[in-house]
Amino acid sequence: MSTDVVVPALGESITEATIGQWLKAPGDAVALDEPIASLETDKVSVEVPSPVAGTLTEQLFKEGDTVAVGAILARVGEGGAAAAAPAQAAPEASANAADAPADSSEAGLRLSPAVRRAVLENHVDPSAIKGSGKDGRLTKDDVIAAAKGKAPSAPAPAAVPSSAASQPTAAVAGERREERVKMTRMRQTIATRLKDAQNTAALLTTFNDVDMSAVMDARGRYKDLFEKKHGIRLGFMAFFVKAVALAAKDIPAVNARIEGDEIVYHDYLDVSVAVSAPKGLVVPVVRNADAMSFAEIEKAIAAFGKKAKEGTLTAEDMKGGTFTISNGGVFGGLLSTPIINPPQSAVLGMHRIEDRPVVRDGQIVIRPMMYLALSYDHRLVDGREAVTFLVRVKEAIEDPTRLLIDL
Repeated sequence: MSTDVVVPALGESITEATIGQWLKAPGDAVALDEPIASLETDKVSVEVPSPVAGTLTEQLFKEGDTVAVGAILARVGEGGAAAAAPAQAAPEASANAADAPADSSEAGLRLSPAVRRAVLENHVDPSAIKGSGKDGRLTKDDVIAAAKGKAPSAPAPAAVPSSAASQPTAAVAGERREERVKMTRMRQTIATRLKDAQNTAALLTTFNDVDMSAVMDARGRYKDLFEKKHGIRLGFMAFFVKAVALAAKDIPAVNARIEGDEIVYHDYLDVSVAVSAPKGLVVPVVRNADAMSFAEIEKAIAAFGKKAKEGTLTAEDMKGGTFTISNGGVFGGLLSTPIINPPQSAVLGMHRIEDRPVVRDGQIVIRPMMYLALSYDHRLVDGREAVTFLVRVKEAIEDPTRLLIDL
């Protein structure tokens, strides 16, 4: 007797998903509620748990297939009978062990396509790498980090199985290669939404720079006490979220949206914080950020960052949002023109901090400076409003006392 595993409800208006990765293979034992597959929706990855304990007997779709909500994804059989089949095949498996492919260790690790590709490109042994993902799974970053720390060495000839002799393990010098990889559902959605934003909104970007001295000084003085009291590190993002909340009170258009022939203003600030995930950029929402403390903001962002890395963000985590902050500085970006996240009307781009010469009181001095970029929908936000908003953010960052006295 077997039990069907069906595609669960995936959130409002989501009717289908793509199979991103099988976490269990036919013949594998599964526990109750243990994930057997990972599905990719337009926004998030969702793990499908087994409804019963037993053995996975059948996969009805392949990785990359599109499945509808309610479709039968796989079947799980009772543990005893199903588990006996692999045991009976053991002698044959033993006889063929010497002919196993060189990367057979990857099968047991259940690598995702992106991780498997990184393993092949960097010539590392995945079984020797400690995974930082959920349940100890390898991520692409784990593989790249291991490759950077690996001393180059030539593989021993005896370790290469004869069956793999016909398969080249390295590119010939000067060889030109191409690889076609199907876009993930999330990447397709990102591409569509960004292009729609360009086609619909009247996008314009204005710039300013900000002296980070005061924030860096405050962070340096209080970071240890802050972490001791709140159990979270004090970063720069909380300062910018609070600065945006303050500036949005003066310029409400940046925290509004166009709906038909009406403008919808919000008396709250739900900040979409751009976070890098293994399969693309995601924007979980810190709700009511204008009413949150520094510690609450930092904890919320840290929690989202952890969920993004583990691939456990939900559609609800990214629903809504009235304004977006994107920090390209963590990757070393000096300047950019971010694209708004529809139906929002504006996005603030932060960039890397670097020492630059500036003039203060007639003297040339060195200050830690950051470029800020505000991209906005010119249909709703005027140039004067955009410039004023950025100036308000700049003033609050350069004099954080303004954040305390609401000035």
